[in-house]
Order: sequence, then structure tokens, then C-alpha cells
Amino acid sequence: MSPEASALIIAIDGPSGSGKSSVSKAVAAQLGVGYLDTGAMYRALTWWCLDQGIDLTDEAAVVEAARSLPLEQSTDPTDQRVSVGGTDVTDEIRTTAISSEVSKVATNTGVRPILQQAQRDRMSAIAAETGGVVAEGRDITTVVAPDAPVRILLTASEEARLRRRSAEVHGTADEEAIAATRDQVLRRDRDDSAVSQFTVAADGVVTVDTSDLDFDESVEAVLAVVASLTGDAEPDPR
Repeated sequence: MSPEASALIIAIDGPSGSGKSSVSKAVAAQLGVGYLDTGAMYRALTWWCLDQGIDLTDEAAVVEAARSLPLEQSTDPTDQRVSVGGTDVTDEIRTTAISSEVSKVATNTGVRPILQQAQRDRMSAIAAETGGVVAEGRDITTVVAPDAPVRILLTASEEARLRRRSAEVHGTADEEAIAATRDQVLRRDRDDSAVSQFTVAADGVVTVDTSDLDFDESVEAVLAVVASLTGDAEPDPR
């Protein structure tokens, strides 16, 4: 990855429910740069394989699908759209049906280097176009963009993560909703941790714990890290 030297490259990793997607979008919007949701790429590939009748346990077939994935993603953090083969799958890839299957794709060791290179290329293109990029996922700080000037691990307690994801998926964070969400969140993290390290910050990666922070406070905490590491990063006045 070799974007212009002046581009602001921010890499953010974190487990499910840590707030990395919503916080990353808000940070990108405030800084006036582009945004890349790398998790959406794995979800889009999962949707594409299922749509094409590809068995997700056929690792070689999924790898081939990854090589030719007809994916388009918007770069605007305030208007995220994902299309595959000309079909808008923005909402579809967030369904439980995809969430329950995506780990089969994300843990495919042949798929990961293909999508990781696509992510590097996409980050470079976004940075060149918008002057910077906030890319978030699970191995962005360590594998995709280990040389990014700003690398952050956004994390939160298990309780906080389950509560947030329950509210997001079920519209409530009561005991029943949390129970319904627990397996999906914890199993996904457990499965993905076999091929990606996103629970402990690597050397040079700053940890931001959002357990006791609300959304606005989480965004401000990340912006503070950006400012401290770059020295001159201020929100875009637009």
C-alpha cells in the first residue's frame, strides 16, 4: 500500500460489539476522509457464494469466488452501500442468515490473503481520492496496514459488547435479547480468533476501551488518539 505521503491512514480493529463500525464511520466523517468496512467484504463474499450455489465448506471453490468477486463499495461513511454483481446487498449481508455463515468464509486461509490485498488496494485508492481513509476490521492493524500511522484496537467488555449488539439486532438489550445474541457474537469472535488476532493490541497499536463510554465519548476518544499520533488531525469543518 503506497498512498500519498500526506494521506491520513487510520486502521481500527476490534471484536464484535466493540463499536468499531459505527465509531469508525463517525471518525471518518468528522475528519472528512473515506471509509472502508473490511468485514463487509467477507459478508459480501459469503452472500455471493450462497447466491451462486457454492458450498461454503468447499474451500477451493470459495477461494476461486474470492478471486473474481464482483464487489462495489461506497467510500462515503455517511452513505454506505455494498453491491455484488450489480445487486445491492447492503441490508442483506447484515441478516442473521449471513452472520451465521460468514465465519466459514472468514476463516478460510486461502480467502484471507486475497481479500487482504484487495483491502490494501482499496485503502490506497480511497486515500488518494479523499486524502485519507479509516479502515476497520479484525486484522487491519497487524496484517493489512501494519505501517499505518494510526493503529487502534477498539475493545469493550463482553457485557458491553453483548448489550450493544443485542440493541442493534433486536432493538432491546434485555436478558432474552442478550441470550439470543450471545452465541452469534461470541462464536464469531472465537472462530475468527483462530486466523486473526484482534483481542490484544500488537506493538504500536493503541487500545481504546469503550466499555464505559457512550457513542459520542467513544468517537472523541478515537479522535484524541488520532490527534496525539498525527499532531495536526482536526475534524473537517464541513
